[in-house]
Amino acid sequence: MGGETLMSDIAFIGLGNMGLPMATNLVKAGHSVVAFDTVPEALEKARAEGMAIAEDAAEAAAGADFVITMLPNGAIVTRVYEAIVPAAKPGAVLIDCSTIDVTSAKAAHAMAEKAGLGSLDAPVSGGTAGAAAGTLTFMVGGGRAAFDTASAILDVMGGKLVYCGEGGAGQSAKICNNMLLAISMIGACEAFALAEKIGLSAEAAFDVISTSSGSCWSVNTYCPVPGVGPKSPADNDYRPGFAAELMAKDLGLSQQAADASGQATPMGARALELYSHFLENGGAGKDFSGMINYLRDAARGAE
Repeated sequence: MGGETLMSDIAFIGLGNMGLPMATNLVKAGHSVVAFDTVPEALEKARAEGMAIAEDAAEAAAGADFVITMLPNGAIVTRVYEAIVPAAKPGAVLIDCSTIDVTSAKAAHAMAEKAGLGSLDAPVSGGTAGAAAGTLTFMVGGGRAAFDTASAILDVMGGKLVYCGEGGAGQSAKICNNMLLAISMIGACEAFALAEKIGLSAEAAFDVISTSSGSCWSVNTYCPVPGVGPKSPADNDYRPGFAAELMAKDLGLSQQAADASGQATPMGARALELYSHFLENGGAGKDFSGMINYLRDAARGAE
């Protein structure tokens, strides 16, 4: 079905800040969406967006051409897959858009494949704004045939699809990307905090860094100080586009993978420490770029 525009029956399980706008975009594109979440308020919002509501995950999956999950962690994904795999119809493709550990992703693939179902791990980048706008980047692992079948559905929710390889490759790409993002954001925050301390304006720092060798997404697109560059959470009191809690979660996944593979990631490990400290010191509920305020407030050399 890849590349075709036929309407599909889709189950969407997990209607949080990311899942609900993703599912809504599928409805707007004309697809039939049956939704399930354990939070009643999320179901009411889904109903208001034109989705049918299922009693549980298995009921949502029954009869669906595609079953999409967007869930908090690997343990929940595994538990949901234990319910939806037996309920799914032959030929269905299961697409997990959660960001989870690689081991759990591979276990989900194994359950689906044993039942003869298509299976993709397809975590996303782009935050809530990208979910609402349908411009997410999908990093996809799984069989190429399943990817080709599901690409038209993913296209509705995303601006870019990247096929990364076999099962688990999407999760691997996501955690590597977000480890680097966390490190680069900390560097951006340190640079702007230092500029402020030594009397350089944020505008001047931005104009130089964004066009020089320090240029990066964390500065050019998502600057951690307000009033310079494109609008970012810094211009909205650091209300999260990507919450610090989620960055800490992803850094934890990166370090789990680093430990399992034996690869040294000292900057990733330090980034996890800093985000953990940020969360313990006022960062909860803030965007990950709010790290700059933790660095401003921290005593020099303090952990």
